Order: sequence, then structure tokens, then C-alpha cells
Amino acid sequence: MRHYVGIVGFRGYGGAELVTILRGHRHVEALLMEHRSDFAGDTALRKPAAPRQVAATAEAVRDNKIEIVFLATPAEVSMELAPVMLDAGARVVDLSGAFRLRTVENYARWYREAHTQPDLLAEAVYGLPEFCREGIPGARLVANPGCYPTAANLAIRPLVDAGVLDRKAGIVCDAKSGVSGAGRKPSLKTSFCEVTENFSAYSIFTHRHVPEVLMVSGLEERDLSFTAQLLPLDRGILETIYFRTAKPTTADDILAIYEKRYGGEPFIRLYKAGRVPDLRAVQRTNFCDIGVTVDEATGRALVVSAIDNLTKGAAGQAVQNMNLMLGLKETEGLL
Repeated sequence: MRHYVGIVGFRGYGGAELVTILRGHRHVEALLMEHRSDFAGDTALRKPAAPRQVAATAEAVRDNKIEIVFLATPAEVSMELAPVMLDAGARVVDLSGAFRLRTVENYARWYREAHTQPDLLAEAVYGLPEFCREGIPGARLVANPGCYPTAANLAIRPLVDAGVLDRKAGIVCDAKSGVSGAGRKPSLKTSFCEVTENFSAYSIFTHRHVPEVLMVSGLEERDLSFTAQLLPLDRGILETIYFRTAKPTTADDILAIYEKRYGGEPFIRLYKAGRVPDLRAVQRTNFCDIGVTVDEATGRALVVSAIDNLTKGAAGQAVQNMNLMLGLKETEGLL
């Protein structure tokens, strides 16, 4: 059976990555859905076997029997289009931050704007398959996680659940991302001359991905120090997470926690004790690689979590969620 899906925002980095991934998916045909009324001309994504292009309307959803619509759009556009697509009978995987948080108050605090679809915000299922898999297949609206929280939560949540962290000592998440994580819209901060041969921190204490880490990991805001930093490269996220152990613990002890939690997970790769991943290992893959080092004498511990922000941090994870929603093998199109 062939399933029809639509991609809104296919010109952005996340949307273009979706187009690339879905070209190799055996059970899905993707349609490009144009939502910009001011766009004139053809898309740069055109190739001899380019996906069909239709309008991002309810009529197009019904006429083309589109089952799932990916919204790779800014949050305000997702809030506008999600109810339209849902009312037309499609299900939605939203790649923006529009539906990730649980309350309008939390959204207003971190995104600094009002939420216009509170009922959908309450309905949305958070789409981190490794921890939310049971709720995804039956969901109408899946909120695809942010890139930074994906890497952070996959590293931190099992340790919180196991009680291995000394939360009073604090947890530091030192997170570094390639420039594509900022999106395709031009800005001075992400221009070539500002980024090349440079390295900078931003949104200190106010990054909008912090509440996602807290929501999934179970940490309190006072427990976590999160700092995002911009790397002068196109893609990839590497997070170095520092903490102290609650009791004498070895790297093998921590790896045993991960192995128990992730033993059957297809997109989690664990490194031997004392070894940690780098970005080349995960770029253009849907893997999250995790490595652990512990200084037993002092109780200091370090976990490195690495993903590609455009795949496991965006489009690849969205396809994972789509596969679960359609009853397909979760790895289809990704391995």
C-alpha cells in the first residue's frame, strides 16, 4: 500500500531533508505543499523525478488523499495550518516548536508570544519515540522534538530514572550545533562572515529548548544549566553533559543503565567506556551516539551525546514518527 504525505516548508533545511529521505521510502509518496501566496516561479528542489507540487489547502489534502502532513514551518505558520490540515482529515507531524510544550503559559514564557491553538497544544503527542512510542501511532498531531532536546533527553532521562545523578550538584549541558539549526531565513548572526572562524554562545538561560529538556527528563530548572553554542559548520549537534554521581559509579555502571534502556532501540549507539562520539560519526544519519567517561576518584562524570540536527534532530525523527503513525516498520527509509 502506498501512502501519500505532504511537506509544507520544503524549501527550508528541515523540509528539504524530508524530501531527500522520503525519496528513498518504499511505502510513501511525498507531495510538496506550497503555503506562500507570494511565491513565484519553480522550486530549486526540482529534479527529473521531482515530487508533485500542490497548494497547502484542505482541498489539496482531500483531492490527493494525503494521510499525513509535515509542517516544516515557523511556529506561527504551524499554528495557522495545523487545524486546517486536521479538519481536512490529514494527521500532522509538526517540526516547529508550536505544539511541544504542555501549557500556553509555558509557551508564552519561553517563546515570548501567545499561543493561538490551546486545544491542539493540549492534544499534541510529543514525538520522541524512545520515550513516547506508545502514544504516537494513534495521535492526530505529533510535536516533533527540538534538536537540542533530542540529544539531551536521550542522554539524561535514563540517568534520572536510575537515580544515578547527584541533582544537588547540578547538571551542565554544553550544547554545540551547526548553523543549519538556525533555519534558512537569512540573518546577520548566521551569515558567513559572522560564523566562519568563530564560535559563540547564545540565548544563555533563555533558550526555548530548555523546557523540553525539563519536561522529558524530569529535571527541575534549578538542576540544569544549558548553554547553546554555534559551530562554524553546516550540520550536527554535540552535547557534553557534566554531572556528579549520587554514589560511587563507574563508566560501565552507567553504560549498563543505557544498555538496559536502549537495548532494542534501532537508532541509539553506545560507545565503550571512556570512548565518546564525534560529529562525523552521526552526520547524515538518524543515529544518536552516546559515550561515557567517569572519574571514579571524584565522582565526576561526563556523557557526550551526538546527533545530526537535520535528521535525528528534525526530518529523520519526523519520518520515525510517520512510520509509527502509518503502522510501518519504524526504521523504514532511515536505515
